[in-house]
Amino acid sequence: MKILISVDMEGISGIVHPTETNPDGYDYARGRALMTAEANAVIAGVLDAEPTAEVRVADAHGPFRNLLSEELDRRAHLVRGKPRPLGMLGGLDEQTDAVLLVGYHARAGDGPAVLAHTMNDGILDVRVAGRSMGEIGLNAAMAGHLNVPVVLLSGDDSACDELQDLLPSSVTVAVKQALGQGAAISLHPEEARERLRHAATEAVTRRAHVPPLSLVGPLDVEVDLYAPFMVDLATLAPGVSRGEGGRTVTFTAADFADAYRLVLLLAQLATIKPG
Repeated sequence: MKILISVDMEGISGIVHPTETNPDGYDYARGRALMTAEANAVIAGVLDAEPTAEVRVADAHGPFRNLLSEELDRRAHLVRGKPRPLGMLGGLDEQTDAVLLVGYHARAGDGPAVLAHTMNDGILDVRVAGRSMGEIGLNAAMAGHLNVPVVLLSGDDSACDELQDLLPSSVTVAVKQALGQGAAISLHPEEARERLRHAATEAVTRRAHVPPLSLVGPLDVEVDLYAPFMVDLATLAPGVSRGEGGRTVTFTAADFADAYRLVLLLAQLATIKPG
């Protein structure tokens, strides 16, 4: 069996502020330690259920170089660094049996939700076939394209609701209740880790009951960007056109893998400054 654990940072227990998630922040070292500890709890839960499983852990936050490799459970393989194929799902392939999303956050515009965004601050919304999707939906659908189910998600209550809306039979663990973009009522980290370990065991054990999120192409995609100059850059990509208003671009993807790759590219373009 092969399992992929994708670990973001904003949805980790106790984290509520960019100083805890950004490498330049004064509390970043603490955030990294909390993130690594929750990853270890999920690894342990997976291996409680399937002791011989191959476990890959994708560092999926910011620079993709956050997890403390020397502190990570030695039974897992770490996928680290960027750019890389499939972004936050680095290490995913057709032989993967299940994906677990740890420390995830809600999509841009959702709320109350801790540190909600989609890819980066340059993207305001992504709509696939008319449905708004953040990182949770985009990654679940990319896994689904390879016929792999997302069986677990942890984060705040808004993030959990987001996955439940897409995959009601998945397992979710709300490690904090969002009070706003930068505030939450959080579980103690040790309590969060205990719940995550048990939930990971449950999720892997009942993975057959969670269907992959399958979106059949062709797919019409709309992306709202923060600034008009980002639209100017985005329309240089083949197949990308201006949509209504000054901040929207559109394209049609043959399948979800093409949609996912182009959204990743637009997210990178959105980080470029004008001039």
